[in-house]
Amino acid sequence: MKKIKNILVAVTGGIAAYKACELVRMFVKSGHNVKVVMTPAAAQFVTPLTFQTLSNNPVYMDMFALAKSEKVQHISLSDWADVAIVAPATANTLAKIAHGICDNLLTTVICALPDKIKVFFAPAMNTNMWDNPVTQENIRLLKSIKNYKVLGVGEGELACGITGAGRMLEPKDIFNEVAK
Repeated sequence: MKKIKNILVAVTGGIAAYKACELVRMFVKSGHNVKVVMTPAAAQFVTPLTFQTLSNNPVYMDMFALAKSEKVQHISLSDWADVAIVAPATANTLAKIAHGICDNLLTTVICALPDKIKVFFAPAMNTNMWDNPVTQENIRLLKSIKNYKVLGVGEGELACGITGAGRMLEPKDIFNEVAK
């Protein structure tokens, strides 16, 4: 990414949310403007203050918070972004986005993005959830959308203690994929 871009990092509620901290840091260190939108579940793993400190921007979580301006929050965020990354992308959030369910700020912002904006998804979940046919069908559906790119997953020890597929890719790998 040569020119400075506005990068929206969307963080969902999985243990891999801690990796999103490094991803935000890498984009900021590379000179990009970064804003973070989180689900309430994501804030159970990493605090909004952490992302605010790393991004030097407010963190967006509450779809119904009173705005400090007259702009509609989910529209202003979607208009601001040049690229979006959902990391980690849980099975729950992948399913919601694949089927147009907009029940939190994050899913609503992704739905409101213009179709010229590239959206990257970095899945992270338990192996059984990853291998679930419903999850795989949702991934196929997302991949069929022209501006969506679902990244692969890593294999190894998962937070639940088993070894298998489902690990979120490392932040440097996600960063490099977005930089292409």
